[in-house]
Amino acid sequence: MNAPVQAGRSHPKPVVEVSHLTKIFDGTKAVDDISFSVKKGETFVLLGTSGCGKTTSLRSINRLIEPDAGAVLISGRDTAGMNPETLRRDIGYVIQDIGLFPHYTVAQNIAVVPELLKWDRQRIRDRVDEMLKLVGLEPDEFAKRLPADLSGGQQQRVGLARAFAADPSLILLDEPFGALDPITRRDIQREFKNLESLLDKTMVLVTHDVFEAFDLGDRVCLMDRGRIKQIGLPR
Repeated sequence: MNAPVQAGRSHPKPVVEVSHLTKIFDGTKAVDDISFSVKKGETFVLLGTSGCGKTTSLRSINRLIEPDAGAVLISGRDTAGMNPETLRRDIGYVIQDIGLFPHYTVAQNIAVVPELLKWDRQRIRDRVDEMLKLVGLEPDEFAKRLPADLSGGQQQRVGLARAFAADPSLILLDEPFGALDPITRRDIQREFKNLESLLDKTMVLVTHDVFEAFDLGDRVCLMDRGRIKQIGLPR
């Protein structure tokens, strides 16, 4: 049973509010009138099979996909009225295919958003080193390498480091471990759970892996055919 609301106190607004979101592709509703909210510091998982609408929902949050109806609010602001590029600079984004720039070094890849935010060079260098150490890669060994010189697991770690580099309060993760072999995947999931820098982060994670959803998520949103079937705690 929910605890009674104390008089004179208000609950903080969610970091993410998705309200009656709908997206249609070729006459089919990929996302069909869904609503959910994500609290500060929460890892909220969108779980479902391929084609259920979870990635479309996620990409609507940072406006990589523009919805046909409904609204997305971040910290109370309607994203429809925000500049998309500015919006995305404040949101970490990790995808299965990682998306590292092939001709940039590891350090340059991690520094992309801090440079857009015009951080000074020393601050960027310090942050790159900090992020590499955070994900278990020694800066002296990996900072100057190109993505092609890394294993899949190492590339995934760089992708995570890049997403955290500008210290965003919100991070979106789209099947971030899906391309890895099972052993590497479990290792990185375990490390991911123990990253102290994630303790206060608000995250939305897309996966089709039930075990991953229940292991990493504070709440799980089960989707099917563009609709939300259930939202609840893993237990």
